[in-house]
Amino acid sequence: MILAFGSVNIDLTVPVPALPQAGETVLGSDYVLVPVGKGANQALAACRAGSEVLLAGAVGRDLFAEIAFSLLRRGGVDLDLVRTVERPTGCAAIMVSHAGENVIAVAPGANASVRADQVPDEVLDTKTILVTQMEVSPAETEALIRRTRMRGGRCLLNLAPALPIDFELLSLLDFLVANECEAATLGPDLPALGRRLRQALVVTRGARGATAFLVDRTSLDVPPLPIKPVDTTGAGDAFTGVLAAGIDDGLPLATALRRASVAGALTCLARGAQSALPDRAAVDRALNQADLS
Repeated sequence: MILAFGSVNIDLTVPVPALPQAGETVLGSDYVLVPVGKGANQALAACRAGSEVLLAGAVGRDLFAEIAFSLLRRGGVDLDLVRTVERPTGCAAIMVSHAGENVIAVAPGANASVRADQVPDEVLDTKTILVTQMEVSPAETEALIRRTRMRGGRCLLNLAPALPIDFELLSLLDFLVANECEAATLGPDLPALGRRLRQALVVTRGARGATAFLVDRTSLDVPPLPIKPVDTTGAGDAFTGVLAAGIDDGLPLATALRRASVAGALTCLARGAQSALPDRAAVDRALNQADLS
């Protein structure tokens, strides 16, 4: 079973001809409201990959909460541990120009209220894979990682966004997943960092696939699925969620990584994050067609 602990958000995106200057009002075209948040995205990615998934997070008492839940409910994610709090559901307000430039303001809202103690001990056992990110309180995330390890569960941390972490935490993590920019904040010696984890440091490299630096001093290079990307939003979350699902399914690490890499690539073929996440059958088809299985 996968326990995703993290953010639940809404993106409000307004296409505009050009980004406004200070004090300027710009008329845009129709806005779009879509459910996002790294915790929610990764939970849905893992669920579509075939895992039983429980999401722990927080939303407000507002209409945005229902939008945030829409695809999660439809996808079968268990929302019993998502709290409703007296703060608004997290929201990002995004303006995107015709040239592709954007301005983003993020209001974390209810995500700032996510607490480790909303996860009961009985959820944390040797069958649990905890999936975390850095969009809720790092202190609460660390507290839940420690509890999960004490009860024999496995832990995966996605270092996104790239905030500082306590390196003493590495020995409690089975997997640390980061893209190249995020990994650069950890220092120059990534193989040495991989040896401090319980299993592997996984660095995603976009169109160049991914590399896993293992605790046994070896490494695994994961080939990319050749695609022409439409929108890379959510690709990292797809990778993380499907990697967790593969581990949950008992797959060899090399196989789980290949499936995660393909899922990330497939997400880039459609616009949006949650709406673009592939299901297990889509990953199977792509693996067979590309002969990456």
